[in-house]
Amino acid sequence: MLRTRAKYHLGQVVRHKKHPFRGVIFDVDPEFANTDEWYEAIPEDSRPMKDQPYYHLLAENDQSYYVAYVSEQNLVADYSGEPVDHPDIADLFGPFTDGSYPLHFQLN
Repeated sequence: MLRTRAKYHLGQVVRHKKHPFRGVIFDVDPEFANTDEWYEAIPEDSRPMKDQPYYHLLAENDQSYYVAYVSEQNLVADYSGEPVDHPDIADLFGPFTDGSYPLHFQLN
């Protein structure tokens, strides 16, 4: 049985190590759970390992808002204290407090 522990948590603000975007974590997969097509579209020399947590983010950059799927190895915690402005945040989370967003709902 695979045992993986996620480094980051739901509602936490993170940023990508290599690309200029940041976001709020709204879901975590214990290992890669996207399509092979998505994975193979990443240049081979920069493909992350599949056997690590992958995070679903409500992401933003200077131009737009979107949903991102990012490996743990490519994320760092964002300690800027700045909220993320993604328009869907209010659907899942409460107000930005102490650097993160509280969930609006109870997990199973």
